[in-house]
Amino acid sequence: MAIDDGGHGISGVRLIRRPPPGRPGSQPTMDNPGSIDLISVNCGLPREVAWHGRSVTTAIYKEPLKGRVALRTLNLDGDRQADLSVHGGASKAVYCYPFAHYKYWKTELTGRELPFGSFGENFTVEGLVEDSVHIGDRFAVGFAELVVTQPRLPCYKLGLRFESDDMVRRFLASRRTGFYLAVIREGHVGAGDRIVLTDREPISVPVPWITRLYVAKKYSADDVADVRRVLRASALPDSWKEYFRERLARISA
Repeated sequence: MAIDDGGHGISGVRLIRRPPPGRPGSQPTMDNPGSIDLISVNCGLPREVAWHGRSVTTAIYKEPLKGRVALRTLNLDGDRQADLSVHGGASKAVYCYPFAHYKYWKTELTGRELPFGSFGENFTVEGLVEDSVHIGDRFAVGFAELVVTQPRLPCYKLGLRFESDDMVRRFLASRRTGFYLAVIREGHVGAGDRIVLTDREPISVPVPWITRLYVAKKYSADDVADVRRVLRASALPDSWKEYFRERLARISA
């Protein structure tokens, strides 16, 4: 079964090596959660946009909200997805993107203004990056509680947002993908809320593992071991597990 990549095959992309976000002690753990903040909540509704001579419906354009907003099982109030066949759903209720990556993209995308929500994220967060986030991590935000489910695989609409067909490849290769959250407990959230790590699964799988194993053309013995560990992550959606089982089956055939 194909994983949602927006219908655009992106396996085989060369990932850019990125240094870890800091000393191991600076990464959030149950004993040392660090300081994590929600610095912007961003929402948007579907709109029609002209792209390559055709009209495309997209909700990738997000704008920061003032005040607090209700976070529900499928999305934030005032936020929607355009194509529910590949976007949205309970396991993708909230898209989270680290503020730390904005500095990188301002260098890469010279001269472009990058307000919060530029990458289609609902939460712009400070003090948290993919390397320190694990599938199944639970976070309390405002009056809500969420769980990390999967990384983002960009579709062509990210290219539309930045008016560049190459943006999808660059985004994935940068390893600055962000990640999705499912809602465990509904509640109101707002910019300025602390984000508190409340639980971590015993089977700990960093978010970047999923992306790395997805784009890899071939698996080493270590990769196979990592895939078997990934399959034990209870919060990872079944579509991902089915994809990785098929990859393992092809190796064994």
